[in-house]
Amino acid sequence: MKKLTFLAFLVTFIGTTAFAGGPWPQKKGKAYIKLSEWWTVFDTHFTTRGFEDPNTTTGIFNTSVFVEYGFSDRFTGIVNAPVFSRTFMNNIVSSTTGEINVAGEAINTIGDIDLGLKYSLNGREAKVPMALTLTLGIPTGETAGGTQGNLATGDGEFNQMIRYDVGTGFKLGSISAYSSGYAAFNNRTNNFSEELRYGLELGLGFAKEKIWLVGKFDVSDSFKNGSFNEAITNTSIFADQAEFVNIGAEINVYVTKKLGLSAGFTEIITGEIIAAAPSYSVGVFLDLSKE
Repeated sequence: MKKLTFLAFLVTFIGTTAFAGGPWPQKKGKAYIKLSEWWTVFDTHFTTRGFEDPNTTTGIFNTSVFVEYGFSDRFTGIVNAPVFSRTFMNNIVSSTTGEINVAGEAINTIGDIDLGLKYSLNGREAKVPMALTLTLGIPTGETAGGTQGNLATGDGEFNQMIRYDVGTGFKLGSISAYSSGYAAFNNRTNNFSEELRYGLELGLGFAKEKIWLVGKFDVSDSFKNGSFNEAITNTSIFADQAEFVNIGAEINVYVTKKLGLSAGFTEIITGEIIAAAPSYSVGVFLDLSKE
């Protein structure tokens, strides 16, 4: 059976996208709340050498609650909680006899929870705002589900990530716009490799800022200093040394002054130990920062 440890991508990617708030903190006493569904289903993956190999059709669906709350005009608390996570693997069927060699399975649990604290270095009203964010990844997910222990919704390690964001808002004619970039260092326990992450984001606001189109570019590079085990042959371990480069797009539409809907996708350009398939998301949000 091929090594399927590329499920590490799921936790890595979810953590990356959940904190795409940039350098702008929430105002004191204000909040942003989002309920979303994120999923990916794939039957190929990138190997440790960056080639694509087939695998048993596998997928994960995460129902998450994301909250940002302004403790002050400088400090914003962040929670990203996958309150329901479903991971499945289809039947493994013999190509010659058509018989089921290994029955498919699924598990339904909670995922790994992220807790963050963002500090604005120069205030949200600055022309070029900057912020630092500390994120703690709590290993609340399942690491060895199913009868074979090969289904997981978490990686079982406690990580600490420090992230620097910088950005600016501007106009393109009558169109409101913003751009931001980030760089982050992710320290991981349990002999997992440390990671360097960085990316860019561009947003355009239309219809008096009721519709926002957002483009994203994200990279995760592994230091490859962990205890990666080539002998691992199941998904119970969320892989060490996973890497990826991806692009994504998102649309956010305010249906009222504070209530809105969102939808997005990401596409993997290249990677190692990672699913070779796009991911999708839909959500509903409440932006209480709007006056």
